[in-house]
Amino acid sequence: MRVTPKNILQHELVGLPVRVVDSTCSNYKGLSGIVVGETYNMLKISQDLKAVKTVPKKECTFEFALDSRVKVWVKGEVILGRPEDRVKRRLKVGW
Repeated sequence: MRVTPKNILQHELVGLPVRVVDSTCSNYKGLSGIVVGETYNMLKISQDLKAVKTVPKKECTFEFALDSRVKVWVKGEVILGRPEDRVKRRLKVGW
């Protein structure tokens, strides 16, 4: 199934281009790259082949690029938790 703005929370984020559009910590604002890993509280973003930055989900708002024209903003607190539990949690609350 293709990732769309409506179902992005039910998909794997690893591999998607991402940019931090807002953060309570100014060091994270503007950070961009590819999501290479995800934990309960963090996204690991690769800026190039050598540098991987670990960014806290709760403090940031992310912009995921689904293709060249479609970009989706997601508040980090919405994706908090283990990636494998995200689908179950959303279905439980009526998404």
